[in-house]
Amino acid sequence: MSDRSVSRRAAIVTGGRRGIGRAIAYALAEGGFDLLVNDIREDELAVETVAGLQARGAEVEFVCGDIAQHDTHQRIVDAVYDRFGRLDALVNNAGVQVRKRGDLLDVTPERFDEVLNINLRGTFFLTQTVARRMLADGSGESGRSIVVLSSSNAHLVSAEKGEYCISKCGLSMMAKLFALRLARAGISVYEIQPGLIRTDMTAEVREMYGAMIEQGLSPVPRWGEPEDVARAVATLVSGLIPFATGNAISIDGGLMIPRL
Repeated sequence: MSDRSVSRRAAIVTGGRRGIGRAIAYALAEGGFDLLVNDIREDELAVETVAGLQARGAEVEFVCGDIAQHDTHQRIVDAVYDRFGRLDALVNNAGVQVRKRGDLLDVTPERFDEVLNINLRGTFFLTQTVARRMLADGSGESGRSIVVLSSSNAHLVSAEKGEYCISKCGLSMMAKLFALRLARAGISVYEIQPGLIRTDMTAEVREMYGAMIEQGLSPVPRWGEPEDVARAVATLVSGLIPFATGNAISIDGGLMIPRL
């Protein structure tokens, strides 16, 4: 256990080696958190992320593992307590997009299960494991939180990636369920719904949606950046909004504002 655990908070960020996950981890490090970063690969991007976190003053533990595999969950929780002696925040960022966008009628059971197992099932059971440990710690620790990253597709229908939309809609309900279950223990649960964010995951649709943004798709006429999402997450886990839980916050440039 680090001696710094008495002064710095600790957070888990899944899918944290690149993109939105990396930006979130960096923002939390700058906000006084030490980090356990989980990802399915431990490669040069992971090394770069760890170095970036250390440069921001954080101690870092990297746990390579697939959150779709149930035995990964306890490894992550054990590792954060072994290294830091505490856990103040879980950020459920890990997720996958559909392999190929196409007709809803062509979705296979195998692909449906792959997306749901990572995006929803794995996230649910990791959150359950974390929640049990947080409850075992007692209710004395204030400012603890869990953040679930869903998507604007929790509401907006994209029939060409139906299994992804279903997984994100499930995450939206999951966040509310855990918010209700954990509120009495002082653990806040929030949902972040990113819109069109410039990442590797959106690279294949960059040109199409870029043109639509220019034509007014979202009131704020630009792509979102990973740092836009990271700032929102850092604000939520700061502990400065204690009388809120179960909230869904859209980081989408106004994309989901109903308009005539």
